[in-house]
Amino acid sequence: MIEDNDLLLKQFFQDAAQQQIEDNGFSERVMQHLPERSLLAAHRKLLTRLWTLCCVVVFAILFVLIDGWDLLTVQFEVMLRTMAVQTVSVNILMVATVLFGLLFVGVGEVISSETART
Repeated sequence: MIEDNDLLLKQFFQDAAQQQIEDNGFSERVMQHLPERSLLAAHRKLLTRLWTLCCVVVFAILFVLIDGWDLLTVQFEVMLRTMAVQTVSVNILMVATVLFGLLFVGVGEVISSETART
């Protein structure tokens, strides 16, 4: 039953794709007025790079403001000293800062990959 429906849909869309709609040259005129694709791609690439740079700068500023390096060294020392005896203690502020930074960079990369497809 599903295969019959698939065949009917394919046939319908194949027939519809072969139809020509007369537009008196409208499509061609529109295509001539569109900007070059390479300029759009370069603009999108620049915007994604700027977004990534801004995210890294915001992450670095937050890292410095909360003394991230000191927090990391303390956490690492605590982890090494208590690894055999108990569970690792986690600083919620540090985890939140790292996740915040990864979120911004991740959003930038998703935007970059989506704009690269077009």
